[in-house]
Amino acid sequence: MKKNDQSKHRICISKIKRTTIKPYDAFQWTKFYEDNYSFYDAYPGISIQLNAEELLICSTIIDLDNYSILTTQKLITSEKGVLESGLIIHAENGLYGNFKGHGNEKFIFGKIILENGKILKYFIETGKASMIMVYGVKTLIQIK
Repeated sequence: MKKNDQSKHRICISKIKRTTIKPYDAFQWTKFYEDNYSFYDAYPGISIQLNAEELLICSTIIDLDNYSILTTQKLITSEKGVLESGLIIHAENGLYGNFKGHGNEKFIFGKIILENGKILKYFIETGKASMIMVYGVKTLIQIK
């Protein structure tokens, strides 16, 4: 049975909350969203187009040129102002890299493989915050 966007959102947010150490709002760049309004209020300078049912799940936003946003339908990444996105349906998990933060990296890139074989990178804030993007992407791909 195909899940609707509300169901996907609820499942992903629940998984993020179960795997992420509190407090959730203590991370520098990474957040998850109970509703779309909290994203738009926090980041009025980032304009993204969503379908009618599409919901925002989580993001890592370093600045207006470097960010990744996960929705119930797609992954959007802007690296140095170059915007790329891909549909999550039929995507596969790639590598996560050193998301635990061993070393001096403040962020790393995770990767997914889109249905057409293209690799799409996404920002992951290292350390405890990493669980938000890692489990948001991983869970959404698993539940299709």
